[in-house]
Amino acid sequence: MEGSSVAGSQDGQIASPRRAPSQQRSRERVERMLAAASALIAEQGSDAMRMGEVAERAGVSIGSLYQFFADKRAIIWALAERYTAESQACIAAALAQVSDAEGLRRAFSELVDIYYGLFLAEPVMRDIWSGTQADKALRELELADSRANAEFLTAVLKRLRPAADPATLETTALLIWQMGEATMRLAISVGRKEGDDLVAAYKRIALRELLDQQAGPCNVG
Repeated sequence: MEGSSVAGSQDGQIASPRRAPSQQRSRERVERMLAAASALIAEQGSDAMRMGEVAERAGVSIGSLYQFFADKRAIIWALAERYTAESQACIAAALAQVSDAEGLRRAFSELVDIYYGLFLAEPVMRDIWSGTQADKALRELELADSRANAEFLTAVLKRLRPAADPATLETTALLIWQMGEATMRLAISVGRKEGDDLVAAYKRIALRELLDQQAGPCNVG
């Protein structure tokens, strides 16, 4: 039996997703809806996107669209969750085998470059996260994402410095990751040259702090 995958919004919040579509046909239909929404956001931005346009481009009835997504914000939430899951998988894989300071430097630098490249290349991702601060539900999703990614980074730091205070490592990792999110948002809001410089500066600052963990206590001040 088919069921809705995302509940509607209430009091400015997006409710937790309901049961995902169980039938292959339903899953394919949802994929078409999300693909259509992505294309429309890429063309005109999420603010201008309308539910009727999504249904028309996906080749489904408006009633079918509303069966799975109660409103536009629910579609944006689903896309944001997808990008978050994909990025977490990439980060986990990149950091899993890091065993020394040079490995950390290389893996972290590559991840920052990949993440920045995605923001530049993916208008949908850029649009969604540019509007994060105006949407409480997306802010909460971003924070949860930062915490999850910081746990991957903390695991590396604990491997490299097993005698260090775990709470200090956790705080440092979370702050560095959250600063990275803010840097990306700033970098895509300015010209390309300035954005590149901002990301390069962030990498220098973050790596200096992370690699200082190898030599002694963290200095965040």
